[in-house]
Amino acid sequence: MTKTVLTVDDSRTIREMLRAALTEAGMNVLQAEDGVHGLEVLDGAMPDVIVTDINMPRMDGFGFIEAVRGSDKHRAIPILVLTTESVDDKKDRARRLGATGWIVKPFDPTKLVNAINRVAA
Repeated sequence: MTKTVLTVDDSRTIREMLRAALTEAGMNVLQAEDGVHGLEVLDGAMPDVIVTDINMPRMDGFGFIEAVRGSDKHRAIPILVLTTESVDDKKDRARRLGATGWIVKPFDPTKLVNAINRVAA
């Protein structure tokens, strides 16, 4: 079955790289440019996995993760954080809020696809 992935990142370049890597792996890709937009997209969608950045305008990844985990409809969706941040306190904060995993940019497309397949299983 084809997986649907919502990517949330304010960088157009990263969104395009994610779209290319994931569509090449046979996945459907939904995209949002920040946490607020991500919640709007989630309003009408049920992705198998969410991949979100942390540092974004309007609503950052922490706020977005918290909002998704607070939603009855979407709370069980695995969330992978994809960010340039690699400091432990941010990882711990994301994990406490409900993030499933953490991937540091620049990402390896194969590893990202494997991670998505692992958490979506």
